[in-house]
Amino acid sequence: MANTSKELEIQDSAARAAQLAGAELEGYQQTTEDLVGEKLVLNMGPSHPATHGVLRLILELDGEEITKADPDVGFLHRGDEKIAENMQYNQFVPYTDRLDYLAPLANNVAYALAVEKLMGWELPARGQTVRTICCELARISAHLLGIGAYAMDVGAMTVFLYTFTQRETIYNLSEQLTGARFTTSYTRVGGQTRDIPEDFLDSLSKFCDEVLPCIDEVDTLLSRNKIFLDRTRDIGVISKEDAITWGLSGPNLRGSGIEHDLRKSNPYLDYERFDFDVVVGSSGDCYDRYLVRMEEMRQSVRILRQCIADMPDGPVNVADSKEMLPEKDRVLMNMEELIHHFILVTQGLDAPEGEVYFGAENPKGELGFFIHSKGGGVPYRMKIRSPSFINLSILPQLLEGSMMSDTVAILGSLDFVMGECDR
Repeated sequence: MANTSKELEIQDSAARAAQLAGAELEGYQQTTEDLVGEKLVLNMGPSHPATHGVLRLILELDGEEITKADPDVGFLHRGDEKIAENMQYNQFVPYTDRLDYLAPLANNVAYALAVEKLMGWELPARGQTVRTICCELARISAHLLGIGAYAMDVGAMTVFLYTFTQRETIYNLSEQLTGARFTTSYTRVGGQTRDIPEDFLDSLSKFCDEVLPCIDEVDTLLSRNKIFLDRTRDIGVISKEDAITWGLSGPNLRGSGIEHDLRKSNPYLDYERFDFDVVVGSSGDCYDRYLVRMEEMRQSVRILRQCIADMPDGPVNVADSKEMLPEKDRVLMNMEELIHHFILVTQGLDAPEGEVYFGAENPKGELGFFIHSKGGGVPYRMKIRSPSFINLSILPQLLEGSMMSDTVAILGSLDFVMGECDR
């Protein structure tokens, strides 16, 4: 039966509606296709709490995925190496405090050991053990802050409060030992400014007893926490090959499964006589780097207890060298000692000609000093190998392909300090 005019009109209307809908859909699809490939450039920092200092990250984003990352450093540059070339060796000690300013005691020791290598000096046994205590206290302090800030970055505020409570105790110990809490300037080329106080070892022993339960509590709060695991496992993976290729050091290297620790592989001070383990990870992700720092704090406590139990007697400084300041009472009573004191203060120690490099296992990695001497009391050239600067060099590769939300977790796991990076 033939269609009526009314039915034909209805069919024509439906066809026109379908045609219009198709045209709109086609136009929408074309617009979406035009937008594919358009990327957003986002500046993260330099004023950003999760960049742990004045680090600027120029991120290219495709949606939430990072397609390119360019770290921009240098906002804090102070020219420490050139400053060192214009002052006496001992005068540069306060500047080393301000490299990794979370571990000033360890920086002092690393620098002094480099100059002492140039001088051909070796500290007495007691002086070496005092320096070992300084380095391991600095390691615990730096790791407590690194883990506390890292946990807060990914949403765990309570951990930050636990770790900072213990860091306050370390500052009390530092004040008792050096007279300062933050920038200590305790070490001198050839020794320390003074011996440890009589009651210091008792205070240190008490701290060792108190800090281990805190570390265990942090372990309980984080290591099996579902949110923390999701934010850190299989995120920011660094393979063994990449860790070596990019020259990483410290926990970032050992987190990738490389068993390299200068305290074991190239022993200095008196680390050879202490029993401790080198902590390594397995997968090289953010979670492994966290676990390495957690266990390293326990190993540092283990070393400190051995130092307390077997503290040598004797002097802490190189004895009776013409390049060391004489005792104050001798300066006040003897003209020759006064002249000796005056020459050292005005001209500095008389270093031999030569080139030396010394690297120490700092909390962030290998802190090294290269010194080129042409004789006299001032270095001709100095170069500082700052581990934070080198560890950050892997960021372009590490961030590419990650989600924007993973940036904070990756940065926190590297645990860098910009004062050391922008030396």
